[in-house]
Amino acid sequence: MLNRAMPLMMAAFLILAVIQVAVMLHLSLDGLWRAIDWMRPAYLPLAGTGAALTALGLTYETSAEKLARRGLRRRKGLIMDVLSRLTNRGALEELMAREQRETVIDAEELAASLRARVIGQDRVCEDIAQQLRRRLALQVRGKPVGIFLLAGPPGTGKTYLAKQIAKQMERPLLHFDMTQMSSPHAATQLFGSPKGYVGSDTFGKLTGGLKDQPDAVVLLDEIEKAHPDVFKKFLTAWNDGHVTEASTGEQVSTTRAIFMLTSNIATDALTEIADRLENEPDKMRAESVEALKRAGFAPEVLNRLDRIFVFRALRGLDLARVAALEIEAMIESYGLHVETGGIDAALLFQVMVKQKNLGTGASARDLVRSIEDMVSESLIVARQQGAKMVRLTAGEEGVTAEISKDADVQLGRLSH
Repeated sequence: MLNRAMPLMMAAFLILAVIQVAVMLHLSLDGLWRAIDWMRPAYLPLAGTGAALTALGLTYETSAEKLARRGLRRRKGLIMDVLSRLTNRGALEELMAREQRETVIDAEELAASLRARVIGQDRVCEDIAQQLRRRLALQVRGKPVGIFLLAGPPGTGKTYLAKQIAKQMERPLLHFDMTQMSSPHAATQLFGSPKGYVGSDTFGKLTGGLKDQPDAVVLLDEIEKAHPDVFKKFLTAWNDGHVTEASTGEQVSTTRAIFMLTSNIATDALTEIADRLENEPDKMRAESVEALKRAGFAPEVLNRLDRIFVFRALRGLDLARVAALEIEAMIESYGLHVETGGIDAALLFQVMVKQKNLGTGASARDLVRSIEDMVSESLIVARQQGAKMVRLTAGEEGVTAEISKDADVQLGRLSH
């Protein structure tokens, strides 16, 4: 609208300019009228010239539009108009703006989002948010944004934290289970096969993923179980800022990616270090590196890590929170909902006691699976009876799922 109104605005400015000049030159009103009368014979030729130029402009615009549609002409003035016609221009501009904003993130907001979702690891959430803020602000890196190792007991939220970082930062996630990379030939799955070998007509899962999504979060689960040949490939990716696709020799950049490694190695030693040095993060990381080296973790990998985050074993109410969330997810997988307050406190207490007896060898997730074995049949029956909401109770005969009578009321509350 402003562009279309520009001629009228220019005319108004010209009139104001004329009046200003007249005032500055102390011209009288009679003098102005005489000047207007003197120019009267030129009005018609000027109007005709303006009309002719307008007609020529319209003709040129129409012909240019037709040629552009046929692909015979490409004019910069039509680019945004084409975007408005063929796609969501606002969404495209938002994506471009987001790419610029991501160089500086709000560490406090990210940490708060992570703390709300990852139970019992507040210190790790705050530390990793600060690390990401600093590293994304660097203009020249030549290496990945970050290479972080998440170490600690199983079931403490390491993999979940990596997934949440990808979600909260709106980055794609490339998730690889390194237990499947224990053979020397497994590297071809990630980095492609040389020419002449089976699979050489397609990119590797990692190289292809990073080529299409260079700003991905690369999650390498249980990295210590990968074969040394796979390790060597990653060292190049972390040292030189690129990884080579074996089938084509193409170098795929890793400078925009975030690498997150998880490990369950040296669980007991890391738990003891985390408890003893809770308020001394620098000493905790230094002793953690030594503990990982003694446990057989590859030194060449440790030397290239930007930071090691030690996850503490869940205890007390944190363990109960994780167990409650896992039970809720398990029930929802059967197409049901949990009544508010519908998980018996005695059941959660049993989970906590079992976890304490088993030590760090079992996670809350493992214990929830045993609960599922006990209640799965009653959940199936409840769903067949048309139930929408259930509650779990612990009795002498074990755990049972009961149909909630006020399911409609509860669902109404959930929807609000």
